[in-house]
Amino acid sequence: MSYQLKPWHEIPIGSIVPEAGSSKVNHTGSWRMLRPVLNYDKCTHCLICWIFCPDDSIPVTPQERFETDFEYCKGCGICAVECPYDALEMVPEMEIKLKELEEEIG
Repeated sequence: MSYQLKPWHEIPIGSIVPEAGSSKVNHTGSWRMLRPVLNYDKCTHCLICWIFCPDDSIPVTPQERFETDFEYCKGCGICAVECPYDALEMVPEMEIKLKELEEEIG
């Protein structure tokens, strides 16, 4: 018994993607559980974090790295793993939110 694949025009449509998704359109940072926190004293601006960031959420100039764009950062931690100077620490998002709330309340 041999199995024959159907020609492309006989395969039923499974789903339609009307336009490709983009993290520039979809702010994906809202599901983050961990947040990269930069220690500026350890950072040498080698930009290795920027090279490995899959979300392009680390804005840079040719000379230096800036604070992470948390609208798009998913908290994957690749930047912290790849940093040769341990300048990034992954901190639970809830800890940061609680600290921000405490500062707001006073």
